[in-house]
Amino acid sequence: MHAKYAERGLSILAFPSNQFGNQEPGNETQIKQFADKFQARFDMFSKIEVNGENAHPLWKWLKEQPNGKGLFGNSIKWNFTKFLINREGQVVKRYGPLDDPSVRTKSLVILTPKFCAVVQ
Repeated sequence: MHAKYAERGLSILAFPSNQFGNQEPGNETQIKQFADKFQARFDMFSKIEVNGENAHPLWKWLKEQPNGKGLFGNSIKWNFTKFLINREGQVVKRYGPLDDPSVRTKSLVILTPKFCAVVQ
């Protein structure tokens, strides 16, 4: 998705978290090396918490937005929850980890170049 839409303004920002079944136990270097095996060319940030008292302020804000609320409460249920954010910084849609990737792609195709970021 990044390779296909980056020239049209899409930015993917990835935030690893170890709050889901200990799936990201490594340090920053190890996580980046793992992502490199899959030719991940998007921005990868430091490991953060996305839920609870110590949740990163960005994730607290994303979950509080009208289009950022979850189906069964606002907590992030599992890795790979995504937020589509427009150039004005508004959350347009929240996608769950099991949402069909083609649905996200359709949103980008219809709305690009207005939309610039998917936050993972």
